[in-house]
Amino acid sequence: MACILNIETSTDLCSVCVSENGTNVYDEVCRKGYNQARVLAPAVKNALEFVRHDGLHLDAVAVSFGPGSYTGLRIGVSEAKGLCYGKEIPLIAISTLQTLCVPVLLYTDLPDDALLCPMIDARRMEVYCAIYDRGLRTVRDTTAVVVSSDSFAEFLDSNPVYFFGNGSEKCKDFLCHKNAHFLTGIEPLAKNMFPLAEKKYAYQDFADIAYCEPDYLKKFVATQSRNILNDLIHGQS
Repeated sequence: MACILNIETSTDLCSVCVSENGTNVYDEVCRKGYNQARVLAPAVKNALEFVRHDGLHLDAVAVSFGPGSYTGLRIGVSEAKGLCYGKEIPLIAISTLQTLCVPVLLYTDLPDDALLCPMIDARRMEVYCAIYDRGLRTVRDTTAVVVSSDSFAEFLDSNPVYFFGNGSEKCKDFLCHKNAHFLTGIEPLAKNMFPLAEKKYAYQDFADIAYCEPDYLKKFVATQSRNILNDLIHGQS
């Protein structure tokens, strides 16, 4: 087993944890909104101080690589890459959607044929989602979906499907099928990453530190206020 620093910044939460030999030994969560640029570095510093104080040896850094917030993911992956470069340790990339599945698989009584559909809010009626079976095998790949009553019909007609994550709440009015089940309070947290990270570490399934990029799914588009655009159009400084 290994000692792994886990970093999760894909939504409005920011969390880190340290896992060692299959146990979460340090955990810190910030719930101050999209504030990763300010809170992540101090949280990582606290975690590293814990590692040093307890005489542990950090073997790898695991980071959520998306999908999720463009800025949050960029900050988290950049921090993780910097640590891996500096300490010459491997980088482990973890799917945000699979992280959401971990507490559901651990603490929810699911039927054998259940399918899991973690969802991350992508604004308006769009969500980032994937579908997994109880073995966390991919049934439908990660994609961006504009939710309608027919979005998951092929799966709901044959299996009970459990929807969760911050994108699932706005889907309740559309997904009224008898096989649609909604779970609340499921968040992407670093403390739920480490079972996935330790499995990847055991198989030496590491990301390329130089070329690993977050899975944004959609391109980031910077916007400007209407007043600035008007100034540009009319040649005002």
